[in-house]
Amino acid sequence: MPHYKLALLGFGNVGRALAQLLLRKRTELNERYDITFSVTGIATGRHGIAINPNGIDLEGALDLFRTGRTLDLLSKRKVTNSLDFIQECGADVLFENSPVNYETGQPAIDHVRAALEQGMHVATANKGTVVHAYHELKALAAEKGKRFFFESTVMDGAPIFSLFRGALPGAQLKAFRAVLNSTTNLILTRMENGDTFDGAVRYAQQIGIAETDPSGDIDGWDAAIKVAALATVLMDTPLKPQQVERTGIREITPAHIAAAKAEGKRYKLICTAEKDGDTVRGRVAPELVSLASPFASVEGTTSIIEFQTDVLGNLTLIETDPGPHTTAYGLLADFLNAVR
Repeated sequence: MPHYKLALLGFGNVGRALAQLLLRKRTELNERYDITFSVTGIATGRHGIAINPNGIDLEGALDLFRTGRTLDLLSKRKVTNSLDFIQECGADVLFENSPVNYETGQPAIDHVRAALEQGMHVATANKGTVVHAYHELKALAAEKGKRFFFESTVMDGAPIFSLFRGALPGAQLKAFRAVLNSTTNLILTRMENGDTFDGAVRYAQQIGIAETDPSGDIDGWDAAIKVAALATVLMDTPLKPQQVERTGIREITPAHIAAAKAEGKRYKLICTAEKDGDTVRGRVAPELVSLASPFASVEGTTSIIEFQTDVLGNLTLIETDPGPHTTAYGLLADFLNAVR
């Protein structure tokens, strides 16, 4: 029965949700997949770093975080930065969940590269690694006989990348159309129900969907980097978020929302990409959609994507009310797909 040593780089909402999921699934992984595991390292930006070759008490780590105490209390080794952590944690699999850098993908790219060089599989929720270094990291993983997976980078745990990697052999993606940013979809839904733009943003922040600085969502950057990730991987054509035509939702007012309602339409921040030869055109912009469209039916934090391939009719995937727990599942799925 294989035993895998796991390391978590990042212990925010997603990292902690992953820890809780690992605890909940421990028996199932053993009985169904003949897999046992221990967590030998957890690294955070502000709450300490823990390394223990014999395994870290995950319940204890979660309790330390909840009570504001440092994870250093669980450590058998002293390291002060993320690259030293990767070098010293002794893991077989790294879950890389550092904050995304839209412009360069760093330092997450260096984290993934270092882990692969150390002979680890890598599962990441960090979109920057895909849009800025996908082909390099994929090649390095193949050279090392390891896997670099990233299901959670787009639509949380919904099986988008693995769908094309496994279930749709021989299919070529020609175009897609999607609602990919949960925050903007929630804001627009609340505005339809009478809230102001600022009030909807505050609500999204209060429930933990939007960041303190929500500009990455409302100005379309998060959606653009997801478009770039999908195009880079599924269309095999490098695309940077800066190359995606981008308009956010700042200019949409309650008057716009009311006028759309009167026409029997709804505003959605629509993400599109279309491949033409060796070129991909990506776009993020608010659009009016008819109530008859499946895109009009997604409310709140729900996401939707419609694929156009060369072999099937339109194929649509919907994920309802995602959160850190669904992102954590994508990471767990990557782990299982990497080691099986």
